[in-house]
Amino acid sequence: MSIAEIYEKLKTCNGVSTDTRKIGEGTMFFALKGEKFNANTFAKEALDKGAKYVVIDEEQYATGDACIVVNDVLYTLQKLANYHRQQFGIPILGLTGSNGKTTSKELVATVLAKKYMTYFTKGNLNNHIGVPLTLLGLDETYEIAVIEMGANHQGEIRDLSNICEPTHGFITNVGKAHLEGFGGVEGVKKGKGELYDFLQKSGGTVFLNASNENLTGMAQTRTFKQTINYLHDDTLLMLEDSPVVVFSVNSNNAPRKTYTTNLPGRYNFENIATAIAIGQYFGVSLEDAAEAVSAYNPDNNRSQIIQKGTNSILLDAYNANPSSMSAAIQNFINLKTDKQKVVILGDMLELGEEAPAEHRAIGELVARGDIDLVILAGKLMASALDPLPKAFYFPDKFSLHNWLLDRQIQNSFVLIKGSRGMGLESTLACFQ
Repeated sequence: MSIAEIYEKLKTCNGVSTDTRKIGEGTMFFALKGEKFNANTFAKEALDKGAKYVVIDEEQYATGDACIVVNDVLYTLQKLANYHRQQFGIPILGLTGSNGKTTSKELVATVLAKKYMTYFTKGNLNNHIGVPLTLLGLDETYEIAVIEMGANHQGEIRDLSNICEPTHGFITNVGKAHLEGFGGVEGVKKGKGELYDFLQKSGGTVFLNASNENLTGMAQTRTFKQTINYLHDDTLLMLEDSPVVVFSVNSNNAPRKTYTTNLPGRYNFENIATAIAIGQYFGVSLEDAAEAVSAYNPDNNRSQIIQKGTNSILLDAYNANPSSMSAAIQNFINLKTDKQKVVILGDMLELGEEAPAEHRAIGELVARGDIDLVILAGKLMASALDPLPKAFYFPDKFSLHNWLLDRQIQNSFVLIKGSRGMGLESTLACFQ
């Protein structure tokens, strides 16, 4: 059966599913395989739970006409998503980067929603499965889409770009993320630059942060049909970045207007500037764009400032790598507060052989700052101990939780930062 034929069947369904625990009535179920599971074995269960069709690639699990047998379920899902995307003539913004992808995506969507019915990636569905599932949720009610693309090795952004075929795009930054898979920082540049490669070939538009030397250097080696530069003049100026970003805008020589956001750190100012620049390009007024980003409240453990009793907690436990960890710590060091400063730092994962050196470098950065209490968690963070002889170290979260409950930290400003695999947001329960 061709992709076009499967697509005709898909149009009669109420969406798609890859999880038998979340099957809706009348959906098309895709039986994906992983290292520890084979969803082909759940084909009958999916039908029993209400799926209209199941797509499988092992014929022995077919039980009737509702089973569509293909050579590769994942390939079929990706091809269907691309076929579906081609039915829409709306602008599709693709974005990637080492840090700030999700925050940038949400800020851009928030700004565009001032003028358009805007569709955007939910959560972190940004990989080889998440991007196709995201695209398949697009329908004719939307006027513009923002698609986040993540990667941990070279070639992945190329593949995702070919699936979603963005008409416009931007890279947030390139840094020390997924070094193990990319093979170092130069590998990260090459991998993230695959979005630029696609937009160069397709004649798309690139939004370029002119203050970022890595990005401008990458862009200079390519020729784009249209490049929109931002952060190259005084239209948008950052006034403060601690505890949250305060910025001003200047529109048509009118008096500058100041906006206070809910986002900390200079790194978030760049995300804000990206969203405002994209909004202006698509006809959102500068004032509307600035108001949209100032009203945005982060969630899902990203740059959240939370009050717990007498403590102020900067929860940034959505993810971490050497670049984002360094930026968060430096911002915290510069923070002006009368409270005791406390950091709880967890392992940065997927760094390969660079892990010991990168964790030690984090320890050295913390040691240079005026931080009252340093708490490290995870096996990799042991490498940060040498320059931090007075730090408290816990190899696992269980012992960390017990210590925090016994210690009962009070009257402090606390930074919590670590990779997603550490799940350090659980430490919030240890604060009263």
